[in-house]
Amino acid sequence: MHRTKTFILGTLLLLACAACASRDGKAPAGANNNISANQDTSAAGIKTPPADIVHAEAQPIEIAAGGAAEAVVRLTIASGYHIGANPATLSYQIATQIKVEPADGITVGQPVYPPSVTKKFAFEPQPFAVYEGEAIIKLPLRAEAGASRGTHTLSAKLRVQACDEQACYPPRNLNTSIPVTVK
Repeated sequence: MHRTKTFILGTLLLLACAACASRDGKAPAGANNNISANQDTSAAGIKTPPADIVHAEAQPIEIAAGGAAEAVVRLTIASGYHIGANPATLSYQIATQIKVEPADGITVGQPVYPPSVTKKFAFEPQPFAVYEGEAIIKLPLRAEAGASRGTHTLSAKLRVQACDEQACYPPRNLNTSIPVTVK
């Protein structure tokens, strides 16, 4: 009985220590250079919540049944940050990607990614391609002749990895929807 109580108290003490260590936000010595979400700061030193680094928004679009159109997904990247371009320059770089699910007689073609800028950063000796500020991804859409008329919603999932001048953050998935009206 005494051993069981000692074991339980010891386990609780270890859990309490682990919880305190994870709340202080400091990485142990020798940890990698990835910055966790609670260390996220912009180049100006102002803390930016991870959800505010990259925003995705799609413009509503109209397509005639049997016709084609181009959807636009606008990525807005906070000042002091960048995201990996598509295609990626380096083998380990995570490129921005978008996947859109077709729906109700509307098919989606291959995304057209915007031109990138090539820059050099402190954490990598070789320059690589990135998007900064704003990036517009174009998506060719086609509505079948028999597509039901009215408003449809295409679900889009983006995968981005935001970085600042010093390091990169863990990749994130962003969800947005593309409102499509078939006429």
